[in-house]
Amino acid sequence: MENLSRRKALTLGVALGLVGVANPGAAWASTGSGTKTAAGTGPEWIWDDAADPLMASMLDGGHVPAINTAWASWVNNDDPLPGGLPAEFAAYLRQVNRLPSWADQAKLTRAADFNRRRDTYLFMLYGLGSGIMSTVIPREAKSVYWSAGGADMQDRAAKTFTFGYDLSELGAFKPTGQFVVTANKTRVVHAAVRHLLPQSPHWRAVADETVPISAADILVTFHSLGTYVHRKLLDWRIPYPAADQEAFLHSWQVAVHLLGVPREHIPRTWAEAERQSAQVLTPILSPSTEGIRLAEELLGLTAQIDLGVTRGFLNEFVRYVLSDEVGDWLGLKRDYASAALVRTAWPAYVLFREGLSPVMPGTFYMFDQFVRALAMLFLNKGSSGTTTPITIPTGNRAA
Repeated sequence: MENLSRRKALTLGVALGLVGVANPGAAWASTGSGTKTAAGTGPEWIWDDAADPLMASMLDGGHVPAINTAWASWVNNDDPLPGGLPAEFAAYLRQVNRLPSWADQAKLTRAADFNRRRDTYLFMLYGLGSGIMSTVIPREAKSVYWSAGGADMQDRAAKTFTFGYDLSELGAFKPTGQFVVTANKTRVVHAAVRHLLPQSPHWRAVADETVPISAADILVTFHSLGTYVHRKLLDWRIPYPAADQEAFLHSWQVAVHLLGVPREHIPRTWAEAERQSAQVLTPILSPSTEGIRLAEELLGLTAQIDLGVTRGFLNEFVRYVLSDEVGDWLGLKRDYASAALVRTAWPAYVLFREGLSPVMPGTFYMFDQFVRALAMLFLNKGSSGTTTPITIPTGNRAA
């Protein structure tokens, strides 16, 4: 059985482009610092010593509705903290709402420019690749589904897009940007969910953990986003110079740290990230009842915009960027004509779009509308001029 699981991990790892899949039993054996982690001391045993007890106190004391009201106007990184916050909560935010001392502004500026130049591919991969991959990460799917956010996936997706959009903004980490605030709000929400979700009998019935969203879980999510996108850009031969790669990684290192993950567990290079991903992401991918439902809801959201393609094409594109195995798990109906089109025309589209081929494929405009429409799911925030408010939950999904 162990050999079968290992073969499955190897097969899926190749399909996702995550080469060098390691023995799942070696998970977290190598951290960003390159050191061994003893049982009970690795990132799967780390939650958030600063935010968790604070949010348990805020929830139990009934302060969360007032916090949600007060911090609605707190958006930009240099915005003063609003009035009306409990003193203990305000003191916490003053302590954490800053970049780490090791943040490199030159790299963050380059990352912002890279995100601007590559936003179409990034948002498409984040949305269709990482977004759907999250539904076959069992812990993430179950936690999302049974939390309050799982009951309204359109709102939940909008808040996730806010995180991605703010990270990709040109001035994301500058005083006038919004990502530092967004990350700290997200960190607080995670702490609230850690207190609330263990109270849900529905979650407890399906979970294999007693407290959700460990540092390990956040790193798994990072790999489903940053590491996955990094590998796809390389596989698709999109121009991606070393300086852009380093800057893109640094922006994610800062982002993950702002969510509370200790620096020593954050990969220092893309090579380390891919090794860690092969150990802790690929082997755990599998379907769940909750994940299948979430995937259908997420794909259903795309019906609200004109992608210029059929649902069969969308299903096949998900299969293309993830794998047929993932598509089968999620019950995505086959459309073999679209499958052939995606697998032959997409590489040609990328080559022409990047100036690597003089031949414009006949499907160029169809693909161009498709990727731009998907990007608008993220960029809608920017074009509408509104901010999707991140609010702290006070309960769980009822059923």
